[in-house]
Amino acid sequence: MEGANQSTVAEFVLLGLSDHPKLEKTFFVLILLMYLVILLGNGVLILVSILDSHLHTPMYFFLGNLSFLDICYTTSSIPLVLDGFLTPRKTISFSGCAVQMFLSFAMGATECVLLGMMAFDRYVAICNPLRYPVVMSKSAYVPMAVSSWVAGGANSLVQISLAVQLPFCGDNVINHFTCEILAVLKLACADISINVISMGVANVIFLGVPVLFIFVSYIFILSTILRIPSAEGRKKAFSTCSAHLTVVLVFYGTILFMYGKPKSKDPLGADKQDVSDKLISLFYGVLTPMLNPIIYSLRNKDVKAAVRNLVGQKCLIQ
Repeated sequence: MEGANQSTVAEFVLLGLSDHPKLEKTFFVLILLMYLVILLGNGVLILVSILDSHLHTPMYFFLGNLSFLDICYTTSSIPLVLDGFLTPRKTISFSGCAVQMFLSFAMGATECVLLGMMAFDRYVAICNPLRYPVVMSKSAYVPMAVSSWVAGGANSLVQISLAVQLPFCGDNVINHFTCEILAVLKLACADISINVISMGVANVIFLGVPVLFIFVSYIFILSTILRIPSAEGRKKAFSTCSAHLTVVLVFYGTILFMYGKPKSKDPLGADKQDVSDKLISLFYGVLTPMLNPIIYSLRNKDVKAAVRNLVGQKCLIQ
């Protein structure tokens, strides 16, 4: 009987902004523009990190991975969101929903680990500069990046495997723009305590541990920078990690804002808050990937120089 119930849900309906059709066209244009900026900005960063030999260092290798990850993360959901803004009935198959959840969950977890790896790179570069070429050799930083992707993918596989095994009988309307895993779990007609516990453990490992690691790394980094005698030396040392620190603050700051803000107890404002929560979640998914290349371009003279060289070479060829 349980198997029969589970098989009745062949697709999900994505609610999105169906109750606010006037907003859909506006947000279609806005999200499309942000998505194009993400593709262009991160694409350029990947290109210059490959083509410019001056950027063949661990930091820019990690940055290239971060840019590729941001493209994958947004591409796993934004095209679906854009299509939903233009489609009266927004549906997605059960298998399509599972794939979309896997990709977005995997990319999110991978980014958390990757930001921790980048913090370690900056720690070694500033606190142990003489040992940097040895500690952060190619045989070290490539496996570090690979392990980030493997860890994120493995975690996502576990979470999504547990989710798709649940019986979904009856309501198939997801109150979101995409197959967000928490919104999907609300539709299960079975006990989801194992899923909740599993996701709680994963949050500690993939959110808590990297945050703690980054925090401790920057304590040592700041301590080392403050011991540099010259103001110019301190400025130069801090500039090498300021872009990464800014990205970390944006990434975790938006997470804290999204999940830490108080819920309204006014039933009359429940609908407005529901729309607000969905829009905040949507913009969180595009804000950080859009800002990452901007931050690294504005705050990094090596990247700016590489972009100028790339543009100059294209102009000469033409």
